[in-house]
Amino acid sequence: MTLKTLKCKDFRCLETAELVLSPGNNLIIGRNASGKTSLLEAAAYLGRGRSFRGASTAEIVRHGAAEFVVTGEVVLANRTVKLGVGNGSSGLEVRVAGETQASAAALAEALPLQIIDPDVHDLVAAGPDHRRRYLDWMTFHVEHGYLDHWRRFRRALKQRNAALKDGVRSTALESWDAELAAHGLEIDSARQRLLGRLEPVLSALGETLLGSPVTTAYQRGWGSGQTLLATLSGSHERDRMLGNTQAGPHRADLRLDFDERRARKRVSRGQQKLLACAMILSAVDVVQQQIDSPLLLLLDDPAAELDRDSLRRLMTAVAGLGSQVLATALQADEALFSDAPTMFHVEHGVVRPAH
Repeated sequence: MTLKTLKCKDFRCLETAELVLSPGNNLIIGRNASGKTSLLEAAAYLGRGRSFRGASTAEIVRHGAAEFVVTGEVVLANRTVKLGVGNGSSGLEVRVAGETQASAAALAEALPLQIIDPDVHDLVAAGPDHRRRYLDWMTFHVEHGYLDHWRRFRRALKQRNAALKDGVRSTALESWDAELAAHGLEIDSARQRLLGRLEPVLSALGETLLGSPVTTAYQRGWGSGQTLLATLSGSHERDRMLGNTQAGPHRADLRLDFDERRARKRVSRGQQKLLACAMILSAVDVVQQQIDSPLLLLLDDPAAELDRDSLRRLMTAVAGLGSQVLATALQADEALFSDAPTMFHVEHGVVRPAH
């Protein structure tokens, strides 16, 4: 799967922009605040239906416009599929192959992508929700039926939490306990199977980028001595007091260690970035093996916080994946790619091919 074209209209500072991309390496160069990251954000929106920078729709729509539109063509095997996403005053609209879709999941399936940006270290240093999203992204692409279990679990969780806040009796919670436990166990089992595939790849990439294998410890979100259903049934009083459900896969986390150190607390920011990069690249590797196709990898200023040797090791690992790459940099840098990439120059929101 490769992104052949990317077009956006009224997206941040970009009134209109169009890129014809190489299936290999692509590089956007330009000064700070010129619109480089906005182009990456547009590509990510096309594959996710949301901003990887956590921006609201109002922040993304260009000043004076009512909405933004991002479109693209994705090459799938021997056919080309058109994708489109728009957001603004009329709400989110998603189209795949000319058909309106009910959710952004269709975009994620058609254009799977991952991102390494200057905040990627949050995957290691920030709260467990970052690592749960990381696990769920992989599991969505690897485990058939995972999305349905995840949606049904989230729906039951919302309803159980509402019942807890209303102070309903324990007997009324039992049906939600059973629903949560059934889908929660499916989520947990799928994540653990996924981790079995991820761990050797992550360990090897840790050795490459950090000089030490990375190990993981999955914390599933409830104690090991009880089933999830028994845990939920025995926690009614506590959950009522706190107003939400305390046990389940929505409380899971992934502990990371390398060189006998707890990664979240005992390593430098640069090491956290390299560890997070190892996590992202290993996820890309696992998903590419599953779908037997390259993914789109977005690299926003990959040189940030890395010395030249670390950058070289990172980009060598990126090259080894065979993914389609769309990167940004202040200027062309020979340390980024061994082969000359397709290049674009952006200035004041205007994009042109660079020669």
